[in-house]
Amino acid sequence: MKEDLYFTDHLPKTSTARLKTPAVVVLLHGLFGSSDNLSVIRRHLEQDYRVINIDLPDHGKSARSDKFSFDNYANKVYTTLQNLDIHVASIVGHSLGGKVAMWLAHLQPQLVHKLIILDIAPIAYEPRHQSVLEGLNAVSLTSIKSRKDAELGLSEFISDAGTRAFLLKGLFEESEQWQWRFNLRLLTRDYTLLSDWPDINESVYEGETLFIKGEKSNYILAQHQAVITKQFPQAKAKLVNAGHWLHAEKPQIVNGLITKHLLSS
Repeated sequence: MKEDLYFTDHLPKTSTARLKTPAVVVLLHGLFGSSDNLSVIRRHLEQDYRVINIDLPDHGKSARSDKFSFDNYANKVYTTLQNLDIHVASIVGHSLGGKVAMWLAHLQPQLVHKLIILDIAPIAYEPRHQSVLEGLNAVSLTSIKSRKDAELGLSEFISDAGTRAFLLKGLFEESEQWQWRFNLRLLTRDYTLLSDWPDINESVYEGETLFIKGEKSNYILAQHQAVITKQFPQAKAKLVNAGHWLHAEKPQIVNGLITKHLLSS
């Protein structure tokens, strides 16, 4: 059976007898990324947990969609786990993956044992990736000869070298043709949809939830606290002295917070 979503399945390297939570953790990456982006978390957790590291729809090696929706993305994650006979798991999601994880918790609360959200809130965001999308769409995949050519094109729209390096991880050459590992056409067209947040209709996820915020990031702000508490009344928050890619900047601290939450009563 061909899976809609590409994933890697990592069995624990040690006994899970000491664990207080179901020994399965699912990792969901952010916009323009792939499962590789969360490898630093996967390598840490796979010592003790079975880790399912998933490429979201329209990203990495996963199937492409006709239209973005949180229902579609969350249900595909759910179906993938059902096909693996996984009926309870803890979910870790970063950025867009965090939104998908939160929506999955609303749709299938019996699946999600513990929820860990990295630097994103359950809100509709104002557009903030215009320059990124302009830069990506300005790169002529039929004309570039090297990754350096693509970086030069991106640099006209994106000044931050770290952001360019992150995006270029999604560029690859196959059969002498350069391609993006994400569905740029759909993500550009449906960007307002993925920036939005569905109407929860008073839905509440009662499970234990941890929000880890990058102190230098503006994705989670003080005014979001009431919204978070309404939708996730058991939510706790931790701050890390980092930006939006906090797991890449401070992996030991983030991994430690994740493990502590998974092992908490």
